[in-house]
Amino acid sequence: MTTLFSLFSIDLFQKSDMTLLPSAQSQYSISTHAGNSKRNLKNPKGSSWHLGDRKSYARIPWSLLMNRVLHLLPSLIVLAGIHNMANLNTTAPLTTSATLSFSPTFNEASEYIFVGRSLSADSIVSKLNCGDACRDIVEAMLSSIDGPGSATTFLPAKVSVVLLPAAANITRNNHPFSPHKLTEALCGLNLDTSGIAKSVQILVSDDEMGRYVVPVATAISRALPLYHSKSSEVSVEVADDAGVSVSFHQGGAMVTDDELYRSATAVSEGVRMAARLGDMPPAELNPDTYSAECRAIASKLKSDGHNVTITETVGDDLKEQGYGGIFGVGQAAAQPPRLVVMSYTPAGESLEHIALCGKGVCYDTGGLSLKPKSGMPGMKHGEKRRMNLILVGSDLIQFGVEDMGGSAGCLAAFQAAVTLKLPRKLTLVLALVENSINQHALRNDDIITMKSGRTVEINNTDAEGRLILGDCVSHASNSLDSTPDIIYDQATLTGAQLVAVGKKHAGILAKSKELEDRMVDAGLSSGDLCFPLLYAPELLKSEFKSQVADMKNSVKDRGNAQCSCAGHFIESHLDESYQNDYVHCDMAGPQDRNERATGYGVALILGLLKAPGFC
Repeated sequence: MTTLFSLFSIDLFQKSDMTLLPSAQSQYSISTHAGNSKRNLKNPKGSSWHLGDRKSYARIPWSLLMNRVLHLLPSLIVLAGIHNMANLNTTAPLTTSATLSFSPTFNEASEYIFVGRSLSADSIVSKLNCGDACRDIVEAMLSSIDGPGSATTFLPAKVSVVLLPAAANITRNNHPFSPHKLTEALCGLNLDTSGIAKSVQILVSDDEMGRYVVPVATAISRALPLYHSKSSEVSVEVADDAGVSVSFHQGGAMVTDDELYRSATAVSEGVRMAARLGDMPPAELNPDTYSAECRAIASKLKSDGHNVTITETVGDDLKEQGYGGIFGVGQAAAQPPRLVVMSYTPAGESLEHIALCGKGVCYDTGGLSLKPKSGMPGMKHGEKRRMNLILVGSDLIQFGVEDMGGSAGCLAAFQAAVTLKLPRKLTLVLALVENSINQHALRNDDIITMKSGRTVEINNTDAEGRLILGDCVSHASNSLDSTPDIIYDQATLTGAQLVAVGKKHAGILAKSKELEDRMVDAGLSSGDLCFPLLYAPELLKSEFKSQVADMKNSVKDRGNAQCSCAGHFIESHLDESYQNDYVHCDMAGPQDRNERATGYGVALILGLLKAPGFC
């Protein structure tokens, strides 16, 4: 509490320094000179005062000021006990959306965060310009952390240090800079809800920092979600923040590579956009509004001079053109299903053509294979609030899964790749649907004809993702102006993926060993981790055997590599003439964290595309 009161003492307990200053729009706040921060402190009647330059206005009567202070005292005591200044405002702005920027400069700020696998008091003190006066405090902070962890104090600006696990403690299937630990630590500092800290400066230091700029940018972005829909009493003045600035140190010197900072900015914007789409409720993001997001991105990219095109196939046109999977899943919804196709052709020579196919189920009831009542919340698009696995027919289904996270990651990665002018031709194929229920809904025992021409007997309407992705990969393999070298699909497809490789890694099913290795390397370089699944279609295809159609859509034996089976179902709808490479990414596990979408897949795809900084 002593530390907290010291921040107020200059203005609140020296009446010679206090003046009355009205703020705009009848809003008032108390401003303290120490730390150069403002706090919205109201009296019981809702009025408050802005303390400004003592030379400019008349002074406040001491008795009136003490009345305000005594009224606030209980709250200050509670706040001092929890040592978290960011929680002074208990309600978030309607749109927090703190600005996040990356630059080779260390800026003066209201809050400082120092991150590294090893940090020294000298390096921190030199940046704070506080000299020997604060050295003992910084050394005490560092020594108070036993292994990986964080500590916070006030000098008087808020200063936090975050120590990540040492390289010797990281095994081969994890990223050496522990991006998950970094995200967790920053989330614990409440960066996205800070109404006090008007600006935040983050400095990340490491002897190999040049290799880690982009995955660190990805991890930081996940701690700053864009979407909020909370009511707010925070004044415009307080909610209007100066944002979060990030810089990188290597060997005691600032990293200055402009290409790395451009990549960091592009991946950061992509991750936050994909997470925003994933966090939006179904009333705000349905196939129509999602399509509008795609068109807006295409329009912006074209206006920036990039060679980008977009086409859509909607509703009954899908049925007429043979997209039985997409139309069948979405035919019962209020918003018609859509197939959105975007393309990018680089200005120079293209090194390869990659098609990105994304599952965009904006809301999944399970169809007539209805999800239980406890499984419906979180199905907006929707964060996986917890790992809940249920048996539907023969399929292990995860409810609470973000069923449009795959498409959001593909869309955001497409935007980032075009912005970076990567020398690869890209085609984006998204199926946008809602899996709803009415008299027109797809039924178990129905037989549909897919775009590939193959027929599918429906034995689980909640195994809908593979149906729409089957149409997507079919389109990518036989309906484009040139044949892709790689067809990549990404989806929150099965709960079995979590059982197979866990919550931090996606499962990848790759046709060739070369592409499998390339994907694993892309995961390790980007921080979007992934791990191979069994690839053996000849051993697993019997799981979908049907007596009346070419295949069923749900496995017969859930104990027989179910996650691989789902990927092979999608793969089976590639055109027979397509002989190039294919990879399926099931990212049901890593697509969310603590009821928030993570934007997983953006960095992984950019790693696959070999963007600068992914090595």
